[in-house]
Amino acid sequence: MVMEWTTEATASWQDTREEFEKLMRRHHRTVYNIAYRLTGNRDDAEDLTQEAFIRAFRFFDRYNREMPFENWMYRIVNNAFIDMLRRRPKAQMISLDQPLNLQDSDKDVQFEIPDTASNPETIVMSEELEDYIQRALDALPPDFRTTVVLADIQGLSYEEIAEAMHCSLGTVRSRLHRGRRFLRQRIEAYQQARARGEVDP
Repeated sequence: MVMEWTTEATASWQDTREEFEKLMRRHHRTVYNIAYRLTGNRDDAEDLTQEAFIRAFRFFDRYNREMPFENWMYRIVNNAFIDMLRRRPKAQMISLDQPLNLQDSDKDVQFEIPDTASNPETIVMSEELEDYIQRALDALPPDFRTTVVLADIQGLSYEEIAEAMHCSLGTVRSRLHRGRRFLRQRIEAYQQARARGEVDP
């Protein structure tokens, strides 16, 4: 009787592992891309991706099969990213309400600007602004960064983001609006400073 139970448990564990590995292979690239956008470099992105999948496997028994696996992973990646930042006390987070001072420039740029320029969705798709967009993403507070990445790079709906990040639709809209505004301002300010020769290309 004990032997039968052990055999069934082993078979069940094997099935669970195979299911998880199949999902991991299918979604690994997407998870890595999100991790890269959140961390801004390959080494941290690889570490974050690995940590996220380790956590996912550890709690795979809690995964609701009715929920898209990638949405569940977005939540895990975000939590792992927050924990990564907490382990780095020297990392500086900025407020979206404070002025931005460009390096090599004596002028402050306020984040509050008219919302009339080209939107971040278009900017993200432009290869020539790849470095700018990553620098801007790196400067965003973690929750704002994750919201922008999920919306404008991964293409999730407000509802999907709210579910993945465990927050309200109003919070998603607020973070996305302010995050996009900052993103646009950061990129435009850098471009203008570069055109004036105030920063290196």
